[in-house]
Amino acid sequence: MYVIVEIAGQQFKAEKGRKLYVHRLPGEENSSVSFDKVLLADNDGQVKVGAPVLEGASVKCKILKHLKDDKVLVFKKKRRTGYQKQNGHRQYLSQVLVEDIVA
Repeated sequence: MYVIVEIAGQQFKAEKGRKLYVHRLPGEENSSVSFDKVLLADNDGQVKVGAPVLEGASVKCKILKHLKDDKVLVFKKKRRTGYQKQNGHRQYLSQVLVEDIVA
């Protein structure tokens, strides 16, 4: 069984026991969070699609840790003018473990 759930503005495929990396969530490590914006549920071929979300469906997760993603470098250059600019960005993430799916 898997579901498509919206977490912090992004859609993820969630299965029981799977670890997901999502945008930083408010909350402490080892705390539980619940997401109720379930868009689709598939239970061994029986697909339920929400309009836009499924009523009564939710995903219970546990925040494992907070971390930072790999650095993404942005380099800008204009030729023949000597203009060069380099910028970096590291996204703050949370690693969550899908504990239970109610659909």
